[in-house]
Parts: sequence; C-alpha cells; structure tokens
Amino acid sequence: MHQTDSEFIGHEPCPSCGSKDNLARYSDGHGFCFGCEYYEPGDCEGVETVRNSSSDSPFVGGDYAPLGKRKVSEDTCRKWGYRVAKHNGKSVQVADYYDPSGSHLVAQKVRYPDKTFAVIGKMKEAGLYGQHLWRDGGKMVVITEGEIDALSVSQLQGNKWPVVSVPNGAQGAKKAIQKQLEWLERFETVVFMFDMDEPGQEAAVECAQLLSPGRAKIARLPLKDANEMLVAGRGGEVIDAIWGAKEYRPEGIVTLSDLKAEVLKPVEIGLPWWSEKLTKLTYGRRLGEIYCFGAGTGIGKTDMLTQQIEYDVSELKEPVGLFLFEQQPVETVKRIAGKKAGKRFHVPDAGWTPEELNETLSGLEASGQVYLFDHFGTADWEIIKRTIRFLARSEGVRLFYIDHLTALATAHEEDEKEALEKIMADMGGMVKELNIIIHLVSHLSTPDGKPHEEGGRVMLRHFKGSRAIGFWTHYAFGMERNPQDADEDKRQVTTFRVLKDRYIGDATGQTVLFGYDSNTGRLYEHEGCPFDADNKNAPTDF
Repeated sequence: MHQTDSEFIGHEPCPSCGSKDNLARYSDGHGFCFGCEYYEPGDCEGVETVRNSSSDSPFVGGDYAPLGKRKVSEDTCRKWGYRVAKHNGKSVQVADYYDPSGSHLVAQKVRYPDKTFAVIGKMKEAGLYGQHLWRDGGKMVVITEGEIDALSVSQLQGNKWPVVSVPNGAQGAKKAIQKQLEWLERFETVVFMFDMDEPGQEAAVECAQLLSPGRAKIARLPLKDANEMLVAGRGGEVIDAIWGAKEYRPEGIVTLSDLKAEVLKPVEIGLPWWSEKLTKLTYGRRLGEIYCFGAGTGIGKTDMLTQQIEYDVSELKEPVGLFLFEQQPVETVKRIAGKKAGKRFHVPDAGWTPEELNETLSGLEASGQVYLFDHFGTADWEIIKRTIRFLARSEGVRLFYIDHLTALATAHEEDEKEALEKIMADMGGMVKELNIIIHLVSHLSTPDGKPHEEGGRVMLRHFKGSRAIGFWTHYAFGMERNPQDADEDKRQVTTFRVLKDRYIGDATGQTVLFGYDSNTGRLYEHEGCPFDADNKNAPTDF
C-alpha cells in the first residue's frame, strides 16, 4: 500500500467516451472519467494504490476512486476494496472475492467498460461478495444481484450494516446461496433485493425457498435495481424497501383442479429396501417419512443399517447422511465397504487383503455419495439438525441415518422423555419441509419377560420415547434374535417385525426373516417361519 497527497489539476477530454471535460487529471498523473469511468494510471502518487502481494500474484492491483457515473463514493469503494485499474491494456473495475472465512483473497471479478467480465482466481472457493466485511450473524443482511448494487445499498446505509452480493447474477444465485446457507441462517432476517426484472425475481424466490421458514424476505423497487435508485436520487426508497420487504411465503394453497392430474397418476412404489420382501410389505420408502428400528444389544441393527446404506449408495446412487454415534466414522466406512465387497473389513484376519479394501474404498469415494458426521463424542441435536438441513439443501441428500435417538436426547437434556418428544416433533417437521427420509434407531427399555438380548419379542411400547415415536414415525420395526440359542441355525436368523404401518396398515404384525452369512458379512432373506420368544415356530401373521 502507498499513500500520498494528490491534487486535482483540471478537466480534460476523455479518450474513451469522447466527452470534452469529464476526465479529471490529478497531480500524480492519473486520470479518471466521471462519465464513463475510464481510468488512466499515474505515477502511483496521490491516491491509495493496492499492489499485488508478490510479483507472481495473478491478482490485479489498482486505485481507489469514486464511481461518478454510478454515484458510488470513494469511501464506499475503499470499504469494499473496489478499485479501478488497467488490465490487458483496458481500464477496468476490480472486485475482490475472499473465502468464506475472510482469510484469503481467492478470486477477482474484473469488469471492462463494455460491461463484460473476466474472473481471476478460483471463484468456486469464494464466499458471497462482501461476506468477509461483516460479523457472522445478526439482525439482518441484504443480498443483491451484483457488486455495484451491493456497494449502493451499503453506501445508503452508511457502510455500517451487512450487505452482500451473489457472484454470478440471477443465473447462479441459487447455487451461491446454497453454499453459504449456514452463514445466512445466523441472521434473523435475510432480505433479497435482486433486480426487478423477471430473472431477478424468479431467482429471489428460488433463493428464499432455501432458508428456514419466516427468515427470508423479498424487497421490491420502483426501478430496475438499487444502483439505479441511487443514481436517480431515490436512496430513501431503497431503505424503505428493505424495511418494508415482504416475508416470503410459498403459495401452498391448491384446489382439486390443481391436483387432479397428479391424483390420477398410477400409485408408484417408493424407494426400495435392499430386501425385496420388505419393499413389498411397505411399498418402499417415501420421502417425507421417518422409519424407526428397535432391537436389543448385539441383535444386528448395525448390519441392517449398513447393508441398507450400501444399497442406497451403490444401487440407487443416492447420497446419504450418516449420524452414527455408537461407532467411529472409520469403522462405519469399513462396514459399508464390507457390505459392498462381501468382506468383513472391520474384522481382523477375516480373509480380506488391504488391496481389496483399497479398491472398494476407491469405488465408494469416487461416488461422492457418503457424508459422515464425526461426532467427537457429542450428539447435540441442534448441531445435528443444522447439519441435516445443510446436507439436504446444499448437497442434495435425501436419505439420512441416525443411530441412535437416545444419544440425542441425553446429550444436554435432564428430562429424557421431554427431550425425545421435542426431537421427534422436530424430525416430523423436517422430513416434510426438506422432503427427506430419516432412518432412526431407538434403544429399548427392559421388557417384563425374556430379555431382548435373548430373543425376547420387541413391542412398540419397549421403544424409549415410544409415545413420541409412535406418533411421528410412519413405520416402526423390531428385530428379534437369540444369539445364545443352542441351535446354531437359529442363532443366525433374525425376525424383522413390522410394529407400525401408517401408510396402509396391512403390514403391521408381518415379519421377514433375515439370515446372516458369516463368510460375506451380508444379510439375506431367509426362507422359513419366524421364532417366537420361546424359540418355537410360529406363523407369520402374528
């Protein structure tokens, strides 16, 4: 940085726009046209000049100067680091883009006199324009469709209140907002002040839909954008538009005529389970629903979940979000890879090689479909809830697995029952809001009769938080097996029981048998009758 005093010398003709006296010449030799914003660098004396940090830096330096045609002051440009410079022999304006933390300059947008743009650096690593200038969170943030509009709104608010811009206009607005949802959700109100044309207003609605209900507002202006309002001397109306912005509310109300075409479509089966029999019983899995599993310790919940996860990723090509609190992410990945390869990678000396594990992991990694939550011993529901919302909106994840519910309830709550009811209510709202599926594991309370760990029958009332689970879940399943049975065959067979079926009701009480292949570590559909709590054969229609 270099700063000295500079004095205005006089007006000259502008070689760019042809005006007779719009170009101002200063004592250090630099010139600036207040009509077309043409710029001529001087000898670096008289204005604050931003230079490249190193000789091999790809970024453009430049001078701070007012944008006369746009009515943007030098103080505003200095606040935002917005500069005029020479690039490729042309006068340009330069906007700096930092990473979301504000620690590193990662990209620049260079604007030429003909309104074309060039990008220097890696815009994919950048946050919203100006994001680094403000605190993380607060009462309100305004989002514009372009850099000049952001400067205009900022100037009208004394450069004191949060304003940012999307980097690529209306066409890239949704993706930019998705990337920074976590930051934006920290503000009580997010006001979208996009251009008043059709693309701008459509983009504002798309972006508003990404935020939590009640947080997003959309501002309306009588002219095209905030800078046109500033140039027209109508800045007060911009402030009024911010405070008068209307809360975004989806239309939501439909008539039978609106729905008739959809209603008449054939009913489709939802996303399949890995088990064909279970898919037929439940008609698949539908978005917006919760599926809860209960079983005693060591009965096979983890095998059931990891086999379903691997099926979702490998067969359905669906991204999954995993919140598994009873095992570390490394073990989870080994188990998923084992289901894919038919190898028990999580068991030492189980007949697999490091090469086989590496090859399987490479295939899973290439899919980019598995998102694991590294809980570090904590299971704070508020953190989990924000993470689910982020993965659903920003990464397109529709299938989530949580093992187990009790960990969430006991993390920071003294009243476990009250915590379970609150968490289940939150989940019930989230699956509808985000259009996702949550697969949920619940611990069981001790039964009156035979323990679950010895093959005791699972009932819905055994689920911890059973009242809330019974109310909010769409399906509840129990898993029964006696690992201590004298009969080796029986030790390897799990009775998978449908305890609740909200969708149709027909599956309640029905069972599917799953055998376990100790060589491959995979479950399979077992032919035969389930065993009751006394290990006697029983019919399937309990």
